[in-house]
Amino acid sequence: DQSDATKVVVTPKHPHVLKSHSILLKCLSEYDSHLKHSFKLSWRKDGNELPVNSTEDGRIILDRDTLFISSVTLEDQGVYTCVASTSLDSVAAESQLIVLDVPDPPEDLQLSEHQNRSVRLSWKAGATHNSPVNESIVEFEESRLESGRWQELTRVPGNDTTALLSLAPYVDYQFRVVSVNAVGRSQPSKPSLRYATPPAAPDKNPENIRVEASEPNEMVMKWEPLKLMERNGPGLEYKVSWRQQGVEVDWNEETVKKHSLTLRNTPTFVPYEIKVQAVNNLGSGPEPNVTIGYSGEDIPDAAPSVVSVDVMNSTLVKVFWLGIPRDRVRGHLKGYKVSWWKTKSMLDGKRHHPEKHFLTFVGDRNNGMVPGLEPFSEFRLSVAAYNSKGDGPESSPVVFETPEGVPEQPRFLRILNFDKDSVTLSWGLPKRANGHLTGYVLQYQTINETHEIGPLNDISVANHSTLSWRLSGLNSSTKYKFYVKACTVKGCGKPVTEEGLTMAQGSKGSGKNSEAVKPTQKFHPIEALEPGTDYTVRLVTKNWVDNNSIFEDVIETRGRAYAGIYDGISTQGWFIGLMCAIALLTLLLLTICFVRRNKGGKYSVKEKEDLHPDPEAQSIKDEIFGEYSDSDEKPLKGSLQSVNGDIKATESADSLVDYGEGEHGMFNEDGSFIGAYSGSKEKGSVESTGSSTATFPLHA
Repeated sequence: DQSDATKVVVTPKHPHVLKSHSILLKCLSEYDSHLKHSFKLSWRKDGNELPVNSTEDGRIILDRDTLFISSVTLEDQGVYTCVASTSLDSVAAESQLIVLDVPDPPEDLQLSEHQNRSVRLSWKAGATHNSPVNESIVEFEESRLESGRWQELTRVPGNDTTALLSLAPYVDYQFRVVSVNAVGRSQPSKPSLRYATPPAAPDKNPENIRVEASEPNEMVMKWEPLKLMERNGPGLEYKVSWRQQGVEVDWNEETVKKHSLTLRNTPTFVPYEIKVQAVNNLGSGPEPNVTIGYSGEDIPDAAPSVVSVDVMNSTLVKVFWLGIPRDRVRGHLKGYKVSWWKTKSMLDGKRHHPEKHFLTFVGDRNNGMVPGLEPFSEFRLSVAAYNSKGDGPESSPVVFETPEGVPEQPRFLRILNFDKDSVTLSWGLPKRANGHLTGYVLQYQTINETHEIGPLNDISVANHSTLSWRLSGLNSSTKYKFYVKACTVKGCGKPVTEEGLTMAQGSKGSGKNSEAVKPTQKFHPIEALEPGTDYTVRLVTKNWVDNNSIFEDVIETRGRAYAGIYDGISTQGWFIGLMCAIALLTLLLLTICFVRRNKGGKYSVKEKEDLHPDPEAQSIKDEIFGEYSDSDEKPLKGSLQSVNGDIKATESADSLVDYGEGEHGMFNEDGSFIGAYSGSKEKGSVESTGSSTATFPLHA
């Protein structure tokens, strides 16, 4: 059979790699399957075969069809060849690896064309490492002022290798060059020879001349000093010239080394013409420009005049004034400040401690609006001018009054009594009436859970002293929203609101008043309430003039399940029968005991029992009576009649009335009895001690 020819390709074919990065070359091959036992791959660089094992500490790794180079160096650049061979043929494929890097530093710096303010610098470019130079940066260092600090002087575009440098006077220069390509900057070149320029007079004067005045009758002139490279020579100083604008003709002069000058005893806030010129040992700078500055400010010494007030409404006024003359401002006018204070209420005539309020109006103006005043009140108001030093004197106060306004909302709204078709509302006075109250407006409407509302109904209460009202003609079992607004001649204020549900048809909603409660009482019982019913309990003063409650709360009485235990247990037949059975059994046991004792003759009970022990009787005695003392013998002898009488007394003491409904009977939350026998301890009454030994003192 005819064999297929072997084919091979290396990817990538023309890789460009940055120095210190990595590259992976892959050899893709095809060969006849019959020749696979004789097929082999090998790699060469620039014609020399690369060893199969790793080289240079694993930086270059060969793995059959791949070649990996990490931390690529400039020496790795070249032609890499993959050779695929079988027993019949051999083919090769190449990849051209190009390594990119920053340029090498420029070399051989030369100075020429020496002038007082310029020099030409030339150099030779270093290797570009497959990326052309697109810019060169010229840096300088000067030994006289900032030795060792390199600063950028200029940039040369493209691959030019010469530049004419503009220089400043009185500087000892040294130059170096940095080349730049697409990869980055080269290392700087070695420095050039030094070149010192001769000194000269200043080329410029200080900038940003200003006046800062902290005190009246003082003026501080300041400016930005020249930079080191702008001094041009030794002995730099500043010549300051000034004169009062429009008053002085001749200039005052003073030369200083620092960059400020303070003048004292100047007139308050007057304009000055100011000049500052740079001077050194070789001469003066150019003629300086004139700057206008003002001497120190003081607070204004005059008050605005012709102050008047226009009342716009019950809470807003407009103030007018005549501004102070400019020469009385004694500074830069910042604006005017209006101050006002309330002197009394027109409603009750009470004088008020003056609490001043202020409002500032910026700029040179003659009017302003003052909002937020209290209605129906008397005020005083004054105006003052102010500058950056402070406020001037205030004008004479003017008096004005604000008219009545609408009241604030009532303090509260309460629903006192709900019936099926009526309700009683009680409300409080507004916090601020803002005038004479003329009455109240009551409004109400139906509402429901779907936020639908019915029409609004209005009722006017013309008596301003009325603080409660009964609304009738309402629908039963209906939720209502109620509104109450206080009113003056100016109108009605915001309403206070409350919601409530009328009672169902046929339900009782009437209220009751108890007898008077003494001030010293700490509690008061309320009787004859319906079980399972909501009640509003209210404690009010006896005359109840102001409709305000001392205490108010809503309670719910217990339902019939609780009430049945408490009210009906004493009338239940089974309970009465049980009590009767217990009483008869007790009587029978007592009778048996006394009969047995009488059979003993003259012996005491104890002696007889010791002589003729009766196990049954002993058992009964221990179970019922416990243990007798010797002092019990005599009273028991022949006392059957007394016992019968005492039993009747005990029955009376155990009457169900005493712990069923009596005042001392008590029940738990679940209706269980927790009280004690409450009958009086008469002769023969039974008293339980709660111990295992029970004693029954029976008296003849």
